[in-house]
Amino acid sequence: MNERAPLRENVSPLELLRSASATEVAARIRSRRVSSRAMVDACIAEVERVNPKLNAVVATRFAEARAEADAADQRLATEGPDNLPALHGVPCTIKECFALVGMPQTSGLPARVGFRPTGDAPAVTRLREAGAIPVGVTNVSELCMWMESFNRVYGRTNNPYDVTRIVGGSSGGEGAIVGSGASLFGLGSDVGGSIRMPAFFNGVFGHKCSAGLIPNSGQFPEANGAAGGFLSTGPIARRAEDLPLLVRVLAGPHESDPNTRPIPFRDPGEVDVSRLRVLTVPDDGRTYVSPALRESQRRVAAHLRSLGCAVEERRFARLKKAFDIWSSMLHASQETPFATLLANNEKWQSLPELAKLALRRSAHTLPAVILAVGERITDLAPGHTRAMVEQGKLLRAELDEALAGDTVMLYPPYGMVAPKHDVPLLWPFLWVYTAILNVMQLPVTQVPLGLDKRGLPLGVQVAAAHGNDHLTLAVAQELERAFGGWVRPKI
Repeated sequence: MNERAPLRENVSPLELLRSASATEVAARIRSRRVSSRAMVDACIAEVERVNPKLNAVVATRFAEARAEADAADQRLATEGPDNLPALHGVPCTIKECFALVGMPQTSGLPARVGFRPTGDAPAVTRLREAGAIPVGVTNVSELCMWMESFNRVYGRTNNPYDVTRIVGGSSGGEGAIVGSGASLFGLGSDVGGSIRMPAFFNGVFGHKCSAGLIPNSGQFPEANGAAGGFLSTGPIARRAEDLPLLVRVLAGPHESDPNTRPIPFRDPGEVDVSRLRVLTVPDDGRTYVSPALRESQRRVAAHLRSLGCAVEERRFARLKKAFDIWSSMLHASQETPFATLLANNEKWQSLPELAKLALRRSAHTLPAVILAVGERITDLAPGHTRAMVEQGKLLRAELDEALAGDTVMLYPPYGMVAPKHDVPLLWPFLWVYTAILNVMQLPVTQVPLGLDKRGLPLGVQVAAAHGNDHLTLAVAQELERAFGGWVRPKI
């Protein structure tokens, strides 16, 4: 076991930022062992130190954050600690695609440069009402639809464990700044793995909630209609104990998001992990998984078996069609085509845009243009799309049955550890391991499992039946105790 030693009582704000959970920091602020202003200053100092190497935080609100921290400290002095919100005075970061008043919200699209929202997204509002203090917003892939966080507005984000490697997308800036140790937690969103891949590549925890648990409104682009049921807003954090707190803060219906509904969120602390049934699925039967990740998943399964869990290796034949199912279900549910968003609601012209891309004159990234062109090709095969949607429904029913009761599923997060920049273009489908679980609408927690021999993060996905977020979060906390969780990078 790799139990973390308790924090010293007289730890400095910077040491606290680098080692503690947001839960612990909030407790120390309430008990006046550290001030909110000191924690915000420490966060800002670390962002300023690491961000020139990472390019993770793309716009800051340092003056506003300091003023909000001073107000938090004054409120504590005036009202006392008893009625303060759960995250009172705790600094954090927010993915740039969420509306945060006064901050840019381009989603990496050059045509949106200069746009500033006048209000906050519901999830951001809930974090701020809980006392959290955003210090800045973080980088994304263009229109949040590729697995490398790179765009023509802000450039490329680098991995804190190796700056020559990717951070994932689209919440890659969040993953990188949380993984660096400069931010205690962040807010991300996930329609194909956009919380879990950045969490995996940057060695931290991420949670994709059950569909409908947390509102997605206030993002750009916003998933309209049925597609909203495949998108999940959720937290990225260094410590597993923060995930339940953050989900409680974020969860609940909101009138701006018709896909949200009342879903009870049960306490992970009441779960007896040793009594769980565990299905370990080593791969999808088609897509590559590296030996290192297979071995990590085997070690997790062996540990859970040693606790008393009933562990069974399973395969699901329809997972071989994961890419076709995910892309077809998402395409069939979208009300606004991706190409329309990329063209900023103007007419999209594929051939001229491809020509501009070849001449390096395009305002868009290669993955975004390929996706827009591919979307048009998909429109030419409606019969295939309908068939894959039906296969997706059958797979969902199969997984629902397999995950009934107190059951969790172990599944790879990707085909390999964080690859070098641009390498995903050569292996374009390894992200299907996260994407397929979006259209299955299941809760999934991404769990770090230490580092490989090159010092790069390992990890595993833990999934459960819809509404059983508490099971995956309980397993995440157990695996953190067993395998050590986040390892601070040498940046």
